[in-house]
Amino acid sequence: MAEAHQAVAFQFTVTPDGIDLHLSHEALKQVYLSGRRSWNKRFIRFKNGCLTGVYPASPSSWLFVVVAVMATMYARVDPSLGMISRIRDHLPASGFLSSQSQSVLSALLFSTVLWMALVFTMRQTLKLLLSYQGWMFMEHGKIPTSTKLWQILVQIFSGRKPLLYSFQTSLPRLPVPAIHDTTQRYLVSVRHLLDEEQWKRTQALAHDFEVTVGPRLQWYLKLKSWWANNYVSDWWEEYVYLRGRSPIMVNSNYFAMDFLYFIPTGVQTARAANAIYAMLLYRRKLEREQIRPFIGLNTIPTCSWQYERMFNTCRIPGIEADTLQHLRDSKHVAVYHGGRYFRLWLYQGGRLLKPRLLQQQLQRILDNPSPPQPGEAELAALTAGDRVPWARARRAYFGSGQNKQALDVVEKAAFFLTLDQSEQGFRQQQPQASLDQYAKSLLHGQCCDRWFDKSLNLIVYKNGKMGLNAEHSWADAPIIGHLWEDVLFMDRFQLGYTETGDCKGETDSSLPSPQRLQWDIEEPCQEVISQSLAMAHSLADDVDFHSFPFDTFGKGLIKQCRTSPDGFIQLALQLAHYRDKGKFCLTYEASMTRLFREGRTETVRSCTREATTFVMAMVSATESNEERLRLLRTAATKHQQLYREAMTGAGIDRHLFCLYIVSKYLGVASPFLQEVLSEPWKLSTSQTPLQQLHRFDLDTFPECSCSGGGFGPVADDGYGVSYIIVGENLINFHISSKFSSSETDSHRFGRNIQKAMVDMVGLFNLGPTPTPTPGHSPATASNATQ
Repeated sequence: MAEAHQAVAFQFTVTPDGIDLHLSHEALKQVYLSGRRSWNKRFIRFKNGCLTGVYPASPSSWLFVVVAVMATMYARVDPSLGMISRIRDHLPASGFLSSQSQSVLSALLFSTVLWMALVFTMRQTLKLLLSYQGWMFMEHGKIPTSTKLWQILVQIFSGRKPLLYSFQTSLPRLPVPAIHDTTQRYLVSVRHLLDEEQWKRTQALAHDFEVTVGPRLQWYLKLKSWWANNYVSDWWEEYVYLRGRSPIMVNSNYFAMDFLYFIPTGVQTARAANAIYAMLLYRRKLEREQIRPFIGLNTIPTCSWQYERMFNTCRIPGIEADTLQHLRDSKHVAVYHGGRYFRLWLYQGGRLLKPRLLQQQLQRILDNPSPPQPGEAELAALTAGDRVPWARARRAYFGSGQNKQALDVVEKAAFFLTLDQSEQGFRQQQPQASLDQYAKSLLHGQCCDRWFDKSLNLIVYKNGKMGLNAEHSWADAPIIGHLWEDVLFMDRFQLGYTETGDCKGETDSSLPSPQRLQWDIEEPCQEVISQSLAMAHSLADDVDFHSFPFDTFGKGLIKQCRTSPDGFIQLALQLAHYRDKGKFCLTYEASMTRLFREGRTETVRSCTREATTFVMAMVSATESNEERLRLLRTAATKHQQLYREAMTGAGIDRHLFCLYIVSKYLGVASPFLQEVLSEPWKLSTSQTPLQQLHRFDLDTFPECSCSGGGFGPVADDGYGVSYIIVGENLINFHISSKFSSSETDSHRFGRNIQKAMVDMVGLFNLGPTPTPTPGHSPATASNATQ
């Protein structure tokens, strides 16, 4: 094994004359460089810990306080009101300290305590300011003077040049709503979906809950909220994600797409190398906390906690519950190609490999002629099937020997890379089919060529197209979106390619080739793999996915209608769903709660009474357009109010979820909670955020329009809809459902969405009613790389 010999720093031989010791200077050099890099990272973490620990103040402000106190003492003014003298009197007697030295030491101690008190006061003041959420409900363009003053104070106390985690301890905790408020909001959200008998029963259950077990459960929940940083997030991660025993492929993992029409290079290894390099530079900035925390309206900081486990993280299967394994560092990437696994080292001489060298190494993987070992090609199907068989197989067949070593390489990698042998992406000849296939490939692939347990799967196709598949338990889509925007920006505007499509730079033939992983997969294990693959295939084959760009109009025209773009789209989804199925259903829209420490998401119940009233007016042949427009504005305003309530901790579903968890711990049965949490979300929606970085203008570079991302269907007879508002004139939709349901059809629903969007914008009389163009915009698509 050449790799094993290269890893040995010294060799020795026993001879009649004693032990002959041979040191490998190159290996020792690598050990030294690796250690130096490790200590540099420790120093950076320590420095950042100090900076974050005193933020919004800075360590240099301590020196300013010390100098100010000393100056007043020399001016014979006591700023401490006698405290310095008391400290000097209580110092241990020492013959080495003069009276003047004792005075200086006392002043230094007083200055330090004063500085710490000032830091604490600033931090608590900022926390108090951020606890105010009233700004969220202000009408756009009509901000009162008191709120403007509040914004100024927040900006003052927010300090300058914050690190990624600088605001964590200053963010308020997620409040626990009153039980009565939550139950009343819940009843309002379902009243129009129930008949009279169901309504009376639900009302009675809610009232009974409020006066019996509810207060007791609430007491425990408030106790947790005082003790924990966030009363929802840890339980949400454990019970919604890690304790799920069904496959995470399709059901949990989600994907992010490449540029919509543009491929920077058709060379697979070059595109992969630039993406790897960009992701590792992002990881370096993450480790050094150089990523600026997301600050809404240039004033309000949000929680950065979810960034911590982006890299070097893997979901480990368990019998009853999975766990997340996160490492501080990883020096390699696990690569899958042609049914084989490789370890790609990322550093040489303590330095990160440049893109051209990474491309060289990836090309060596493509040129490697070795066939897959028995069971190796389909091994990753274990991560795509049920969790319990995978947990048992991991324990039985991967606990020792070379299987454990190889599995450690995969699970402890920075992330997982698949060099896919297919070609994907938009094709002008088949605009709809090509995007649908691209989405399905990113969502599940061949069910055995992505390691679905890894936090990040980078997939690069033979024609240079690429995308991400992300495990969901560790973070939500906006975090992945931030990374992906950075990667695409660097790939397009900073790294670039040569005229031949290769990465810029020089090769180095002395680099050792990537390590081929060795497996010894026994026949019983191969049988488990086959069973998992069969289950995964049945799940993947049932996914009916439709991905399409809607370019008839975008947020520019919607804003001219003086309507929230998200509210407009949500109402269009309600209208489309009614036309599609002839009925309304509970609708889930994800919103963030990152205004609070360790916040994740909350549910916006988009199918409101106001929305259904508007929809019925739209399908009525007798209703006037003026009345329809009035109802549209009313419904959009209601949706915006619900979204704001969800973001400010006044949502419904996370509170009820946590009360249900408490009831399970206490062994208390609650028919109300059981019924609420068993209700299916037959329309699950999510908006993908765009341009969190604001590094380039999409109007100037339209070829850089991103396709966004999507997820699988949540209910067997429902739809999953993801959408991304791209620039001023484009909205990309991703629709998923199941072929096995006779009620759903993703392409039919897509047509209904396009018709609903056009019908709604026609109410505003902005000119000729636009006509939806199927597939794509020819003008934009002409820039596509074929």
